[in-house]
Amino acid sequence: MKTEVIRGALAASLFVAAPFAFAHAVPKHQVPAADSTVSAPHEVAIDFGEALEPSFSKLDVTDAAGKPVTAAKSAVDASDKKHMSVALGDLAPGTYRVNWTAVAADGHRTQGHYNFKVK
Repeated sequence: MKTEVIRGALAASLFVAAPFAFAHAVPKHQVPAADSTVSAPHEVAIDFGEALEPSFSKLDVTDAAGKPVTAAKSAVDASDKKHMSVALGDLAPGTYRVNWTAVAADGHRTQGHYNFKVK
């Protein structure tokens, strides 16, 4: 009986907490994609699952030595607050790292990174 009560309480707490777990802005689509090999792109773009707060969200791209390769500051699209992009300079063949920070309109902050290669 005691085990059933504990299981029930656990299930109820997960059910109550579930909506909060989905309130974070996480990438849904990335161009270039994570771990892909591409011809030199002129921008990196990420579509997130939640609208972003432009003042606190950013993308940056670095080469294998950690040197920035962006040609401008990243921006959240004014007409689609789930889309953020950054222009790139001319990229030589090699591995690049995309670092992102996304602050959802509700204030939740997430961050991450991924790599892609230029052939």
